[in-house]
Amino acid sequence: MKLLKPLIEQRADPFVYKHSDGYYYFTASVPAYDRIEVRRAKTIAGLAEATPVDVWHKPETGPLSDLIWAPEIHFHDGSWYVYFAAAPSREIKDDLFQHRMYAISTDSANPLEGKWTEPVQIETGMDSFCLDATTFRHRGKLYYLWAQKDPAITGNSNLYIAPMETPVKLAAKPVMLSKPEFDWEIRGFWVNEGPAVIVHAGRIFITYSASATDENYCMGLLWTDEDADLLDPANWNKSPGPIFQSCYQHGIYGPGHSCFTSSEDGRKDLLVYHARTYTDIQGDPLWDPNRHTFVKEIGWKNGMPDLGRPSCA
Repeated sequence: MKLLKPLIEQRADPFVYKHSDGYYYFTASVPAYDRIEVRRAKTIAGLAEATPVDVWHKPETGPLSDLIWAPEIHFHDGSWYVYFAAAPSREIKDDLFQHRMYAISTDSANPLEGKWTEPVQIETGMDSFCLDATTFRHRGKLYYLWAQKDPAITGNSNLYIAPMETPVKLAAKPVMLSKPEFDWEIRGFWVNEGPAVIVHAGRIFITYSASATDENYCMGLLWTDEDADLLDPANWNKSPGPIFQSCYQHGIYGPGHSCFTSSEDGRKDLLVYHARTYTDIQGDPLWDPNRHTFVKEIGWKNGMPDLGRPSCA
């Protein structure tokens, strides 16, 4: 058994995109929550030593002036996009931060050298706390997948999906796929967030994170047939238990906010996620900088993802 060590320390909400140019592109929340950085390398291991480039800094005032969270870098229609969430301040209103979702883009072949556009807000038709957007294509259609608060539903956030007209504009009203309901989703906070997509053996899988961001943080799973209508909630299945959670035996806690990529040769599916190596957090876990980026190979059993333990390769 090989125990895992962090790939990159103090980088929460990690996202890795493997591009056709042979590079892996990496971005994540930085501890100061004040900017978006991107790095690239030819290998996963190389990301640890790659030089980060700041592609956007928050302004001093305005709706995007604080708490820059969970950036993701994607490539659509010949352009690069970074999707992220930002708030006007750290003020709590109605028991929540005030994040909304935005995107910046560049046409540069190398996004680390590009001139990025000013942020554009991604409007969902619901003016409420929202974050953790990802995008994916299926059967030629682009989809937006994210977490958002519905004032009529108990909890911090639910998972929503919508088709996209453009990489920065939804084509239809959001559809809710999941809400916090099981005991492991409501420890500390009622949360479904951080969705990630992987397709395997005729099924589309969505992993997501649940509960508070301490050692209770864990991951759940949704799945549907690849021929199903993705916008019909009835077509989605939900695991009644977590599929990835703290490993107390080896000291890796609160794994979550993941994404998927593949090995350099394309033969292995890899899970990228963050976790802590201790549980004694002083104050609010959001201000603790030591959520580290980990990467591990995953397996498949009977067509379902087998993530193993966060502590083990």
